[in-house]
Amino acid sequence: MFDIGFVELLICGVIALLILGPERLPQAARAAGRWVGGAKRMASQFSSELDRQLKADELREELRKAGDVGLEDVEKTIRDALAEAESQQHYVQDPQHQKKPDAPDSSADPSQDPPQEKSSDNRS
Repeated sequence: MFDIGFVELLICGVIALLILGPERLPQAARAAGRWVGGAKRMASQFSSELDRQLKADELREELRKAGDVGLEDVEKTIRDALAEAESQQHYVQDPQHQKKPDAPDSSADPSQDPPQEKSSDNRS
């Protein structure tokens, strides 16, 4: 980023030692480290928040596009299904209009049974 090499850092350290002295240099180095760490954290938080906002905007746009198209399809499908259900309504029997239990059932009539074949095997 700043393209600072080892020689430049060594020169900065020597100058700081001459200006601040050996007593205040460790405290100044800690303070500078905290500032640099705080700046890095702030830049990282800013970058992550920016990324989150961009992803949220993209997601909102996709949902808006999908919602516009999908809603019309769902509404049409529901209307078609409702129309078909109404057209088939006469096939559904109402429980009050079902057959009465005492009405004769054609399947229970013995005269309607098919004749049974006699065995042609004559074993006596």
